[in-house]
Amino acid sequence: MIEWLSQPWPWYVSGPLIGLMVPLLLFLGNKQFGISSSLRHLCAISLPHKPEYLRYNWREYSWNLALVLGVIVGALLAVILLKGNQTPDISLKTKEMLLNWNITDIKGLSPISVFGLDQIVHLKNLILIIGGGFLVGFGTRYAGGCTSGHAIMGLSLLNFGSLVAVIGFFIGGLLMSHIILPMILGL
Repeated sequence: MIEWLSQPWPWYVSGPLIGLMVPLLLFLGNKQFGISSSLRHLCAISLPHKPEYLRYNWREYSWNLALVLGVIVGALLAVILLKGNQTPDISLKTKEMLLNWNITDIKGLSPISVFGLDQIVHLKNLILIIGGGFLVGFGTRYAGGCTSGHAIMGLSLLNFGSLVAVIGFFIGGLLMSHIILPMILGL
């Protein structure tokens, strides 16, 4: 059983399983899938002096925090029990592309030459981490949700704004992975 679970699942199995979560959430609890508001809920819970934006009944959204906790626990279980930190199968062409970007160590899910603790102390990497985090956070708030919220929940509800957001995410992802990231890694 563990051996079967630890294998990559094909898209036609994992995709519908993720998609089934939407009707389950709607029918069982009238809840919408989304994870990007979790930081807002945590701030609403923990900050003693709150701006107007954080003054709301965060208890209504506490299930989002349970979802975040479940994601963290699930990831830990996958790494510990299912050996989920193994290097995924990547093509020879991708390996060559990573080598061209000076990413030589591709063991595990996160290359040490990019995500290692010693990489954080470099000014360039600090600027990229902080700047990237700001852009992701700003984009998520500006778009009214993250990629999973719009792509999984918004599209299933036939929300036109989510369709525009998802198209924008794909265009941005293509630009980032083919043009901007190679430039950044080449600095």
